Amino acid sequence: MLTAKAIVSNGQGQFELTQVQVGDPGPGEVQVKIYASGICHTDWDSVQNWNKTFIVGHEGAGVVTAVGDGVTKVAKGDKVILNWAIPCGECFQCLEGNPHICENNSPVCGCGLKGHAHEAATTNEHGPLERSFHLGTMCEYTVVKQQAVVKLTTDMPFSSASIVGCGVMTGWGSAVNAANVKAGSTACVIGCGGVGLNVIQGVAHSGAAKIIAIDISQERLEQAKKFGATHGIIAKKEDIDFVDVAADVKALNGGRGADYAFECTAIPALGSAPLALIRSAGTAVQASGIEQRIDFDCELFEWDKIYINPLYGQCNPDRDFPRLMSLYESGQLKLDELVTKTYSMDELAQGFDDMLNGRIAKGVIRICEE
Repeated sequence: MLTAKAIVSNGQGQFELTQVQVGDPGPGEVQVKIYASGICHTDWDSVQNWNKTFIVGHEGAGVVTAVGDGVTKVAKGDKVILNWAIPCGECFQCLEGNPHICENNSPVCGCGLKGHAHEAATTNEHGPLERSFHLGTMCEYTVVKQQAVVKLTTDMPFSSASIVGCGVMTGWGSAVNAANVKAGSTACVIGCGGVGLNVIQGVAHSGAAKIIAIDISQERLEQAKKFGATHGIIAKKEDIDFVDVAADVKALNGGRGADYAFECTAIPALGSAPLALIRSAGTAVQASGIEQRIDFDCELFEWDKIYINPLYGQCNPDRDFPRLMSLYESGQLKLDELVTKTYSMDELAQGFDDMLNGRIAKGVIRICEE
């Protein structure tokens, strides 16, 4: 057993930096020393609302320190990126080509702990500890299934590698995998935080001709242009139905709505906003993971509009992570530039505050020093 520092939450708004015990990997499992863990809105939501004790964090990168029997995917010493939508490769959805919604292993598809690395691998004085999305990356070590890691084959900092595992994949994949954005098209992106900036990168990689960034902050719009946006629109808080924004979009697009629009704010009141911005037969994408009840005006769907709510950018980690690494290596994917600030493990509260108040695009916790 290893003694490790970890950020543990009670799921009722409190968290603390404490010590835990991390065991050896079992069959099909790997032990990873975590060097960096991204800070995500989902981390904040879990700390506030999960109402149970768990290790925080689901975006991470590190080095394999031990492997269990039967592990063939990685070896001790390999650098890896962690992936929270862990495919089994055998269930109906995996065989249908949807490993991100695996029926056996996905932590967000109602499967409980079925099929996952044993949570008892991590304990404290009160017994076994659950880990956020069965990863718990805000801990110096974790034990996960081998399907939860992808070998890092590109020379990039762990801070940049860590955010690939959720925020980057969610945004980029929503454009490339889920919406299947076509070359020459027009796309709107509502909200230019971490997910929104990666939607912009994905839309740009797909060849969109006009990429319209929408935010309440001029500073964020200027940053969006560095990631590929061609135009920017300031949204007014009182324009809750996006009437003015829709008019601005049409003015930029020859009187017609956009071909695609992506909601990336996680604000329930804006859940239907992308429908207001697209043309008839256009595609609206809710990429931010809103889970609250939303009332829709069905007139927004006229005519033949498509509204999709993809999980995790329809991620296939063994396919998509290497693609993202190659794009980074060729200079086409900005990752280092996304990491606005890094924090020590005892500075998570400041990281959350910076994220919630829009001071950063993406924050990263330094778990172990390189």
